[in-house]
Amino acid sequence: MNKRNALQFLFACAGLATAVALTSACSEKATPSFAAIDITGADYARDFNLTDHNGQQRTLKDFAGKVVVMFFGYTQCPDVCPTSMAELAEVKRLLGKDGERLQGLFVTVDPQRDTPEVLKAYMENFDPGFLALYTTPEKLEVLAKAYKIYYKKVEGTTPTSYSMDHSAGSYVYDRQGKLRLFTRYGSGAALLAGDIKLLLQP
Repeated sequence: MNKRNALQFLFACAGLATAVALTSACSEKATPSFAAIDITGADYARDFNLTDHNGQQRTLKDFAGKVVVMFFGYTQCPDVCPTSMAELAEVKRLLGKDGERLQGLFVTVDPQRDTPEVLKAYMENFDPGFLALYTTPEKLEVLAKAYKIYYKKVEGTTPTSYSMDHSAGSYVYDRQGKLRLFTRYGSGAALLAGDIKLLLQP
C-alpha cells in the first residue's frame, strides 16, 4: 500500500469510528437507563376509571403532561404505605420546580374503611396535590387483575381491626400516559427522582 492509499485508509477508518460513536450516542439518548424496572410496552396497567377523594371521576388522560406515580395501599397500613407516600413527597421536593409536573396517586385496596373524607385527610399528610382514588369492592377486584397487583384482607380481633396484605411498589407513567416503570418499595427517593427527571425531558 503506497503512502496516499494508506492516508485514505486511515481517514476512512477515522470517519467510520466517528459515525459509530455518534450512533452510539444517539442510541443512548433514545433509550435512557432507568434505576427502576423498565416495563415500557407492557400490556397491563394501561388505564383506570376511578373516583378521587374530591368526588371527581379520573382517568390517566386527566394527568396528560405530567409523570404519574401510582401506588396501591390503604390508610391504616402501619409502615409500607406511609413510607411510600412520604418518599414520593420527598421525590417531589427533590425535583424542585419540576415537582409540579409530578402527580402522585394513591389507590385504596380498603374501600370499606377508606371513605373520601379519610382519604383526603390522609393525602394532606404528605402533599395536598396528591390524589387518593377509590372504587367499589367489586370493581377493585377487576382493577387489581388488570394491574397485576395483590391484596387480601387479614382478619383482626374485631370486625373493624383487620389489616390488608398488598403489593408494595409503584407504577410510573410518562407525560403521554404510557406505562414506563415499576419501582420497588424502598428503592429510595433519589433514584426515583432521577428516573422522573429522565421522563420529564423533552
